[in-house]
Amino acid sequence: MTTNDSLQVSSEVDADLGRAAGLVREVPDFPEPGVLFRDIGPVLADREAFHSVVDALGRVHAFDVVVGIEARGFLLGAAVAHAHGTGFVGLRKPGKLPVVADRVDYALEYGTAALELPADALIAGQQVLVVDDVLATGGTLAAARQLVDKAGAESVGASLVLELSQLGGRRTVPDWDVRTLFTV
Repeated sequence: MTTNDSLQVSSEVDADLGRAAGLVREVPDFPEPGVLFRDIGPVLADREAFHSVVDALGRVHAFDVVVGIEARGFLLGAAVAHAHGTGFVGLRKPGKLPVVADRVDYALEYGTAALELPADALIAGQQVLVVDDVLATGGTLAAARQLVDKAGAESVGASLVLELSQLGGRRTVPDWDVRTLFTV
């Protein structure tokens, strides 16, 4: 495992994110051989880095409520919502919610998955910011957008910590304002 010093900090955010970028750890062969996993755990554990990431994620859009994607999107999204005085809605993996409003199945870079929206969580017309940790192939992000839109809310965009640009995730939501703090 190595600490990553090769991430590019987005020009859309402050340079004080350089500390956070340097804390992203590279873990080879996880979750399967041939995959280079970028672990943001050290960023979350560092008080200054975590604060700067949360601040930057919330500064890029105007929104009424934050939707976070399980699991790290929960941590980041809830922090962004708290910092901006808004509500938070968590999109969950199947079988975790007692009452489900809707479900979307999607493909990942190494498998398939599904997300579910809790019933009565979003209000028609609300401006929703989607928050997650990593943009890879874009399947998870596109599924989140579908759930928000199907609920009648307005998905104003997404804020993510890290983009794996070689996987082309932005192509799944070409007409959506997607902002990332770091790109590799």
